[in-house]
Amino acid sequence: MRRPRLSPINRRRWAQFRANRRGWYSLWLFLALFAVTLCAELIANDRPLFVWYDGAGYFPVLSDYPETEFGGFLPTPADYRDPEVGALIQEKGWMLWPPVPYSYDTINYELEVPAPAPPSAENWLGTDDQGRDVVARLIYGFRISVLFGLLLTLTSSVIGVAAGAVQGYFGGLTDLLGQRAIEIWSGLPALYVIIILSSFVQPGFWWLLLILLLFSWTQLVGVVRAEFLRVRNFDYVKAARALGVSDGVIIARHVLPNAMVATITFLPFVMTGAITALTSLDFLGFGMPPGAPSLGELLAQGKANLQAPWLGITAFVALAVMLSLLVFIGEAARDAFDPRKTLQGGVHG
Repeated sequence: MRRPRLSPINRRRWAQFRANRRGWYSLWLFLALFAVTLCAELIANDRPLFVWYDGAGYFPVLSDYPETEFGGFLPTPADYRDPEVGALIQEKGWMLWPPVPYSYDTINYELEVPAPAPPSAENWLGTDDQGRDVVARLIYGFRISVLFGLLLTLTSSVIGVAAGAVQGYFGGLTDLLGQRAIEIWSGLPALYVIIILSSFVQPGFWWLLLILLLFSWTQLVGVVRAEFLRVRNFDYVKAARALGVSDGVIIARHVLPNAMVATITFLPFVMTGAITALTSLDFLGFGMPPGAPSLGELLAQGKANLQAPWLGITAFVALAVMLSLLVFIGEAARDAFDPRKTLQGGVHG
């Protein structure tokens, strides 16, 4: 099967993106970090990855096994961190643990000092004020933040692009009424609405996504609307109308590709805002449910435990790295799609 060939202009954009070394390396570093956190259960877990017992193999990270399976007395799921269960398995086999033998909600009851405990060989970045491993919560929190940002960015972009396309293409009264409605909607205090709604329902991942989606879709409307207002009077659009092509086909096939150029350059910055919004809500206590891994909750713990600086420093560094990488990627994409930019030394097809 032949690989699809890029058009000359897309090859130029790709080459220009790669020429921005900061953005290019930031993209690969961000993808690597995201790929690692996607496998969080294989990196940080309070269950072994593999157990060999009495000539049989088990995968506790994928399935629950009763304690009786390993010679115990209780039919409940085995607690592999229990010294007695570990001794039973070691008699007839062995266990392979992940690099971080803690999940995001695992409490270390064997701390030598009161929680929050400082970094040690057992807990590389220490523990929080409940005795939970900071590295495990950082890995899971990073994954939730990125997934939340991706979903919010994609869904809000679809709605915003559609609204901007309708306003910009039809113009007139449609554009006027749409702009007034967006101005009123954008003036609503999103934080107060979330606080009010949180008194009726328990905020969670999907509830927060839905609530923030109600206010974030307006970010791309102005960009898409301006592009449609500019392009709708071009000759090829007028020719398509004269040939009887429907408005839907003209929007999707002839005008939207031009608007998507400006939209794509904004996506990393929209995602940055989405992650920041989730972190802010978690920090204020209106975000994810209590106990859920969250970078904002880790920041709040750092604020509440000034005697444990590793909490605040860990959350700050993680957020700074994540958001900086996204900004660098966005800057590289913006330069790649900017027709005024040229590569030093030219681009060879």
